[in-house]
Order: sequence, then structure tokens, then C-alpha cells
Amino acid sequence: MTDTADFNDRMLSLGLARVSEAAALACADMIGRGDEKAADQLAVNAMREQLNKLAIKGVVVIGEGERDEAPMLFIGEEVGTGDGPGVDIALDPLEGTTLTAKAMPNALTVISMAQRGSLLHAPDVYMEKLAVGPGYAKDVVSLEMFPRERVEALAKAKGCKPSEVTVCILERPRHQEMIDEVRATGAAVYLIPDGDVAGVIHCAEAELTGIDMYMGSGGAPEGVLAASALKCMGGQIWGRLLFRNDDEKGRAAKAGITDLDRIYARDDMVTGDVIFAATGVTDGSLVKGVKRRQTYVETETVLMRSKTGSVRRMIYRNPVK
Repeated sequence: MTDTADFNDRMLSLGLARVSEAAALACADMIGRGDEKAADQLAVNAMREQLNKLAIKGVVVIGEGERDEAPMLFIGEEVGTGDGPGVDIALDPLEGTTLTAKAMPNALTVISMAQRGSLLHAPDVYMEKLAVGPGYAKDVVSLEMFPRERVEALAKAKGCKPSEVTVCILERPRHQEMIDEVRATGAAVYLIPDGDVAGVIHCAEAELTGIDMYMGSGGAPEGVLAASALKCMGGQIWGRLLFRNDDEKGRAAKAGITDLDRIYARDDMVTGDVIFAATGVTDGSLVKGVKRRQTYVETETVLMRSKTGSVRRMIYRNPVK
């Protein structure tokens, strides 16, 4: 097979689930051990090993960092057997290294895959993000709005009062003004310590999570991963890259980004069909964490395909030998 081979997302999806499962199992022993680097490295090693078993010609477009910063799963690294379709891969082997080290909720292993050229090559900089779940008119809210205006617009679209809206925001000092403005509308704020991929996904399952909207700045790579999930589940996300210095602008240029002020919608970040998998490391509102029993180890994975809109939850029990 060549680089032009079909992207058979149905056949590749189970393989992708195995990749996220392997990473979660590998770092589970580090839960609560206080060592973020060791936990991340174990997840990286396992994810790379499993990726190299897949029949793909994969290129990591969202990874552990630039080639000179990461020994493996760096941006531009080729993975897979080389005997399959050309694909873009976005991954975070351990989204929530601090959460894992402190045994806090919502640590995940996350990966998405799409046809070559389909995923935004987002540099490792901050991104201002805004997301809502499915069922709303296009551009019901925007990054150009003040936080107060976003809450009011979403409440109007939802047919409720602002006090019946819940907004998920990453708990950081830089967001305090935003938090205060959202609360001033009467809306509730659901603060998360880390893990904004899960935070965005919560919007797509508002009936289960009670979260209507996500806003705030976080890593741009996580923005692409979150957009991959929303492409499968429905919902809208917008992102605008934030630059603190010329070095970060240089990273954008290296990634082929020329318009530094562009606002990316979901389908700008993920232009084609995509598959997405996330496995729980610690218990969370999206999936359960790794469970060790006397005779087996259990993981829970959520696996999604944008082509069908399917969301599959999988329990994997691996016997202890």
C-alpha cells in the first residue's frame, strides 16, 4: 500500500483505542507518586510502541514538542509500519501529568488520527478557546464577544436565564477577570485544575455533565485534540493563537502559520474525517480511571468517529499474569 491508500477509519479506530489503552496502563503505577516526568515518559513510550504496530504512514503533527525538546513523539516524527495510508496524528500521551502525580480526577491519554493534511499543525503556544455543544446555530457565540456577552447569547439560544448556564474554565490566575465577569451574569463556573481537552468535551454532553460552554486560554495542541472530539460528537469550538514573544511567533512560522490573528473554527482545525480515542488514567467525569483487581487490570476508553458520529465506550480487562 502507498501514501494514497484509503483512510479506513473504521478499521483503524480499534487500533487507535489500543494505543490510548496502552499508554494509560503504562503510567497507572505512577498515580499519586508525585513524579510527573516519570508518568509522562511511561505513557509516551507505550503510545509510541503501539503506534508503530499500526499499518499507517503516520506523521505526528501535535506531539510532545519540537524535535530538539522531545526524544520521541516529537512534531514531525514518522510512526507506524509505513505500509498504509498517510495520516496526521495528534496526541497527548498523558493529558494531566499533574493530575496523575497527585491522584486527582480527569487524567487521560488522548490521541486522534485523520488523513494526511487534515489536522492543524498548531505550534506549542497558548490558544484562546471557546466551545459549546451541539444543537446551536452556527457562531452562536464568538471569541470577539466579552465573556458576559457569550453567556447572555448562549442563554438566549438555549431559552433559559443566564443563571441556568454553566461555564467550564481552567483555574488559573490569568482567568480571574473572566471568572468574575461570568459569575456577574449569574452563571455558574465549573473550575478545573488541569485537562482542558476533557473540559471541552464536557460541553458536547451537557445533559450528562451540566456544562454548557468552555472558555479560556490553554495549550494550542490541546485545542486541536478537543476539536477532533467535537468533530465526532458535534459542537463548535473556536481558537486563536496567543504569542508571548518572538520565539513563539517563530514556532508558528515553522508550522506554516502566517496569519497570527486568525480565528480557527472547528473545521479549520480538523478539515477531514477524524477518529479520536481517550482512555482514563484517573477517575473522571468522561471515563473511569485504571482499576487494578486481583486477577486483571481494567481500563475505560471512549472511541469516536466523525464519519458516523458514533461514540463507543469500551471496557478492557487485561488479565494479570
